[in-house]
Amino acid sequence: MIRDSQKQRPHERLDAWRDAMALVESIYRITARFPQEERLGLSMQLRRAAVSVPSNIAEGGARRSTAEYLRFLSMARGSLAEIGTQLEIAERLGYCEHDAETNDQLDRTFSRLNALIRSLDTTRTVRDPGASYESPISNPQSHA
Repeated sequence: MIRDSQKQRPHERLDAWRDAMALVESIYRITARFPQEERLGLSMQLRRAAVSVPSNIAEGGARRSTAEYLRFLSMARGSLAEIGTQLEIAERLGYCEHDAETNDQLDRTFSRLNALIRSLDTTRTVRDPGASYESPISNPQSHA
């Protein structure tokens, strides 16, 4: 449930957070159909990784420094990479079929999160507009 913009917390106004919340819902729907023997395995790992994305965005936004915020956003990005890998594993094991909508949500969340990181990262140097983004944050690999 999204509150009126007047009553929203700062992280609730972020498209990256909203997309991450929608991704959590998709992951929970997908994992609900996993075999019983996976309830404590891959299903729980996927759910934890999914929940950590909006949680880290929110927690980072509540920190006092941009450096701390960027660190939490980097953790959220790492969790997105985990989700992508774990979904691929689930597909290969036959626990779920390729879900284009969830993959689109994952890509959209990656894009918005990367844009948020770029907007906060003042240590970047001016680069060729066509050049790919290089982050000073560890593990800069994106989903793309």
